[in-house]
Parts: sequence; C-alpha cells; structure tokens
Amino acid sequence: MRILILAAGLGKRMKSKYPKVMHKIMEKELVNWVIDTARKLNPTKIGVVLGHKSEMIQNILPEDVEIYYQKEQLGTGHAVMSAKDFINDENILILYGDTPLITANTLNKLIEKHNSTDADATILTAILDNPTGYGRILKDIKGNFIDIIEEADTDETQKKIKEINSGFVIYKGKKLIDGLAKIKPNNNQGEYYLTDVAKHLNYVETYILEDFSEALGINNRIQLAEAEKIMKKRTLTNLMIDGVTIIDPDTTYISPDVKIGQDTIIYPMTFIYGKTEIGEECEIGPMTRIENCKIGNFVKIFRSECEEAIIENNVSVGPYSRLRTGTVLKENVKIGNFVETKKTTISKNTKAQHLTYLGDAFIGEDTNIGAGTITCNYDGKNKHKTYIGNNVFVGSNTALVAPIKIENNALIGAGSTITENIPEGALALGRARQINKENWVFKKREKGE
Repeated sequence: MRILILAAGLGKRMKSKYPKVMHKIMEKELVNWVIDTARKLNPTKIGVVLGHKSEMIQNILPEDVEIYYQKEQLGTGHAVMSAKDFINDENILILYGDTPLITANTLNKLIEKHNSTDADATILTAILDNPTGYGRILKDIKGNFIDIIEEADTDETQKKIKEINSGFVIYKGKKLIDGLAKIKPNNNQGEYYLTDVAKHLNYVETYILEDFSEALGINNRIQLAEAEKIMKKRTLTNLMIDGVTIIDPDTTYISPDVKIGQDTIIYPMTFIYGKTEIGEECEIGPMTRIENCKIGNFVKIFRSECEEAIIENNVSVGPYSRLRTGTVLKENVKIGNFVETKKTTISKNTKAQHLTYLGDAFIGEDTNIGAGTITCNYDGKNKHKTYIGNNVFVGSNTALVAPIKIENNALIGAGSTITENIPEGALALGRARQINKENWVFKKREKGE
C-alpha cells in the first residue's frame, strides 16, 4: 500500500504568510502529524502533493517522502493527477495535510474493511446529527453505495441524509488511474473533484468513523486552536491511563513525545515540552516549565524552569529556580529559590539553596554553596570555568572569579571575592578588613552633621 497526502491548498482563511499545513499543533506542523500517522501504517511509500509556497513546505518534510507539485489549484482530483507517477497497482490511501487528528487505529480499520471486501475503493464516512456543509453518501435501499453528492447539488430529500463523506479514501491503484481519466471539470473554476472518481467505479464500500473529531480539517485559526485542544486531551488522557496523576488537565500542557513514569504527579499550570523524560514518583509543578530534560525518579520540581537539563534521582528544584542548557544535577542535589545554573554539573548531596548563579562550573559532592554565590564566568569576551571540589563550604555572598579551582575540603569565608586557586583544606578570605570607629555616629550628630 502507498499513501498520498494532499497538501497543496492555499489556506487563505488562515490569513498567514505561511502555508496552512506548516502551522503547528502541539509543536509539530500539521502535515508532519499526518506523515507520522501514515508511517504507523507501514506503507511501501509516502508521497506528498505540494502547491502553494511549496518550497517552504518541502524544507520541513522528511527526506524519504516523495514530493509532487500541483502547479495550478484545480481541485483534489487534479492534485492526485499531479502525482500520477506515484500511483501503481498497489492500494493507495489518500490523506490530507490539514487533517492531523486522524488516527492510525481508524485508518487501519478502513484498510481492513477495504482488503476484506475486495472493493475498488473504500470511503471513510461519518454519521452526523447536523450534516450541513458536507457531501452526502447516497446509498440504495440495501445500503449499497451509489454516489457522493456535494451539498450544493442535494435536493430536499438528500439533505436529510446523515451519512457524510470525510474525504479519506483507499483505492485499488489501477482503479484510481482509470477513474481519474474519466472525471471532468466540475464548476466554473474548472476544478476536478476526487469524489467524482467513485461514480466511475464498479464496487465502492464505506467504513463509518466512530469519532468525527478525527476528520476535522483545519482552515482557520479557530479550528487550529480546537485541534490543539483535542490533541492535548488525547495526550493527557493516555498519560493518565498509564498511571500519571494530572491534577488539572485544563491548565496542564504536555507534548505528545514526553514520557512520564507511573505515580508521578503533575500539578496545575505545568508545561512540559519536547522529548522530556520524567521518571516515577516525581512531583512536578505547580507553575513549572520543562523542555527537553531527562529527569530521574523521586524528583521534585516546583515553580521553576528547566531546559535541556539532566536531573538524577531524589533531586529537589525550586521554587523559582532556572536550570539552563547543560545543567547536570546528580543524586540528592538540592537547588533552592532564585538559583540559576548553566553548563554546570553539580555532584551528589550538594546544595545551592538561595540566590545563586552557577555557570560553566563543576561542583563536587557534599558541597554547600552559600546564599548569594556567583561564578563570575565572563570577562567580556570569553567564558571561563569554575571547579569546586568535594566537601567545600562556600560562604554567603561570595564571588568566584573564573578561571578558578577550589580543591576538596576548602572553606571560603562569607563576603569574599576569590580570584586565586584555593588548595585542599585551606580557609580563603577575600574581603576588606572591617574597621569599627567607636562613638563616630554620636560625634557626627553633636556636630549637626
């Protein structure tokens, strides 16, 4: 079986400089959602028909799909004709680049129905209480397919038909080629409708779609938002079925590629993006943003942002922490309020609890980073590294001017600016001497100053 995806539409109602199928839901372009679904069906080939601003679309497509071009926008039938070299004797499934909600499960059922009946074509249909706006499926008294009637062409009796055409259809390749040769331009615009092929086939079957939301096409920003909502609900539902607690799905966003272990709890206002992996029995949120992170088991992250970080087991992050790209937190690390890290590895059992910036640094095990510690890693031109060993105590309000190396068991007095390496076991003080001038304040007051 081959799959052909039609993605040549203008998308005028999107009111965008980008082609419609390039717009995204859940971080992925509409057309790439359809391609990913197509792959799950194990086709021999996938083809895509492009038209409007094709050069933009082809740049986001996988390299292994075959691309065809519809030079004039002359309808769905003409779009398929543009890919005539793609069609052979195999079955061919027609999908649409602006319908990302269709599932592989539904399409597999359509394919099974087609193969089991040996039909020339099998159309995916739906039963709607209000079929207004859709082409109707006309059948005889025995339920055999007769034709697809576009709504504009229906009479009063046909308007009452509730079975509609979803647009998805699978053909025998040879029958599709024969049918395309017989269809005529259908309106003043000279458009060729793919639906007209059915009337030239001997035997057409239908398969009724269980959930019509799968067939929703996206033509404007309102429908784009609705599709996002549906896809988000699917994603969260699957996670909850698999053992993840999501306290408030309405205020939670989790990308479809995210993996979360059992008994993890996701609190409200949490946003998890990309290919993040989260282990078991974690607590994430509330008000937390995570992107492309790898997180172990028993981790707590709340009111914080994490991007491209690796967080091992039993780590605590937050509130109001920011873990930037290149952060690695080993087991039992504690990162507290208003702490920022970037390209920094923090080893087991180390703590940085308050008001700290750690950039381009390595920090050993069982070390305490006092409140207000800053790694001064940038000299205005280059970034420099800070090395801090095991069992080091860094006093509050310390500036570490990189490049610098602090050996194991060192202790840095509070308020220090450290510019030289500190040997193992040493006490380092880098601050001005305190001077107390007795009665100075009272003398100033007596002078009226």
